[in-house]
Amino acid sequence: MSWDWTTAADVLAAACLLLGSFFALVAAIGVVRLPDLLSRMHAATKPQVIGMLLVVVGLALSLRDPASLGILGLVVLMQMGTSVVAGHMVGRASFRAGQVRHDLLVVDELSDVLSDEEPRGAP
Repeated sequence: MSWDWTTAADVLAAACLLLGSFFALVAAIGVVRLPDLLSRMHAATKPQVIGMLLVVVGLALSLRDPASLGILGLVVLMQMGTSVVAGHMVGRASFRAGQVRHDLLVVDELSDVLSDEEPRGAP
C-alpha cells in the first residue's frame, strides 16, 4: 500500500475534524456542568476556539482550494478576534453586576479597580 500526499492529507484532515469535534463537545459539556459564570465562560471560549481551529485545518486539508483557504483564513481571524473581546466584555459585565462567586476566585485583582470607579448603568 502506497501513500501519496493526498491520502496522507485526507487522513490528517479526518483526524483534525474528529479532534476538533471532540474539543467542541468538551466545551459544550463544560458550559452545562461548570459551577459559575467565569468557569462557564472559560469553557465556552478556550476549547471552542481550539476546536474551531482544528476543524478549519481539517477543512483546509480536505478542500485544497485557494479560494476556500482564503475564506477559512477570514473565519479564523474573525473568530479569534471576536471571542477574545466578547469573553472579556462578558467577564467585566458579570463582575460589575455581582454575578461572580468570589469564594471560587483564587486571585481577585478587579475588585480594587472597580471600587474606585463610579457606578455605571441604570440605578
